[in-house]
Formats: sequence, C-alpha cells, structure tokens
Amino acid sequence: MSQEILSMVMIEPIIRQALQEDLGDAGDITTNALVSESQTWTGSFVARQHGVIAGLDLARAAFHLMDPKIQFVVKREDGTRIAPQEVIATVKGSARHILMAERVALNFLCHMSGIATATHSLVEAVKPHQTRICCTRKTTPGLRQIEKYAVRMGGGFNHRFGLYDAVLIKDNHLAVVGNVRDAVMRAREAVGHLVKIELEVDTLDQLREVLDLNLDAVLLDNMDTTTLAKAVAMVGGRFRTEASGGVTVKTVAALAATGVDVISVGWVTHSAPILDIGLDQIALNP
Repeated sequence: MSQEILSMVMIEPIIRQALQEDLGDAGDITTNALVSESQTWTGSFVARQHGVIAGLDLARAAFHLMDPKIQFVVKREDGTRIAPQEVIATVKGSARHILMAERVALNFLCHMSGIATATHSLVEAVKPHQTRICCTRKTTPGLRQIEKYAVRMGGGFNHRFGLYDAVLIKDNHLAVVGNVRDAVMRAREAVGHLVKIELEVDTLDQLREVLDLNLDAVLLDNMDTTTLAKAVAMVGGRFRTEASGGVTVKTVAALAATGVDVISVGWVTHSAPILDIGLDQIALNP
C-alpha cells in the first residue's frame, strides 16, 4: 500500500474541467427534475472484479467540488489489491450533488484502477528478476500526471514525464542529425549535468557502434529475447538497458530473464481496460 498523496493543485483543474464538461450550461437536468434539494443519500463504491485501486483522491475531489459537505470515507487505500464485492469507499450527503458528481468520480476511479491493475500484472510476472516495469509518454492528453501516478500504484515506475526532463535520442532525431556521435555530443553539451541521456538502437550492429559513447541508458527497441540477451551482454553494465516494443503479460517474463534493467510499456496507460467499480445505494433518507 502506498502513502503517496496527489496534490490538489494538480488534480483540481482536471476534475473541475470534467465536471464542467458533464454539467454544461444547464446542469444535471435529470437530477434537478427528480431529486429535491433536501434529500440525502449514502452510497458505497464496490469492486466488481479483482484489481488494484487507484484514483480515490480524484473521486473525493469530484464530490467536494460539487459540495464540500459531502462525506467521502476511504475503506481501501490506493495501491491495495481488491476483490469482487469489496467496499472501496463510501459517500454521504446531498443526493443531488452526489448524483451530479457520480460519473466523473467513477470515470477517474475505474480508469486509474485499470492502469494500476494492468501494471500490477506485469510487475508480478517479472518478480523473479530485478527488472523494472515503466510506463511511457503514450498517455491521454491532459491526464499524464494521474495516469503515471496510477502506474506507481500498480508497483511500476515512471519513464520521463515529458520532453523536458530527460533526453531520448530516437531514430527520427538521428535521421535529421545524420550522425549518432554528433547527436550524443550535442545533447551532452546542451543539457545540465543532472539530465540523463538515452539512445534508441534497433540492432546489435547499431549498439556496437555506441558502446563507447557517454550515455546513461540505451533503449533496445523491438528486439526478440535472443537478440535482447546478446545486447544486454554487450552493454556489460556500461549503462542501463531498456527494452520496449511488443510487451505483453505473456512475454514480459522472458524479456526480463534476459537481464534487461527496464521494460517500458505503452499500453498500460493508453489501452489498459478499466477496472469495473460501481456506486451502490446504502440508504435513502427523505
């Protein structure tokens, strides 16, 4: 279980925008027509399947932005494993405001828990090895911070957060620059001493050419396990090795067995299925 807390400075604008998108100019016309202002409601967030929970801070924020008096009580913290029918949290307060925020709260909670669950499945698969599972920049626009948080809740690690916090020289950079040594030298001269530099290679021949360069990591892209094992042996600990491309729950253990340091996976953030969670009524008070 993680004790990490998402900053409200970061998540409130995301939640506020989602609520504005849902409520539009007229508000919740269904709830306003059917539910009186005085009516209260108590509900529980219940898991429909096994998984790892993430996103409770965002669910809480959705309700509190609608009505600060709503009580949101967490029963199972982010980062914990849950089973079907487990109660994750309860919510109590104005029935109108709970119903207005319900879908936004569930959207974030289900999406982030799905990412945490997918990440956890990969982390469990590589447990016999020392390999880290990392996400990538393949995230939903505007949601990168919270999706990368969900990866951490699943036991994974984060790659760079954007184009600003690490150098990753890829094939298209080399196509423009024309020379791998010039590219690495230019990058090293341009960035601060704390900034890491990683280079992408596709073949063992490309890797052999860069073994003497001043790199922090090398990205071994779309290599099969035999080639990957040879690449890791060639690097021999000179810098960190990262494998990427075609990673699944079924293949990840074999990739980790090659001795690679990091396996990066794009689909955990851009294609992970949601975790099915519902909001069920506990009691209705007139």
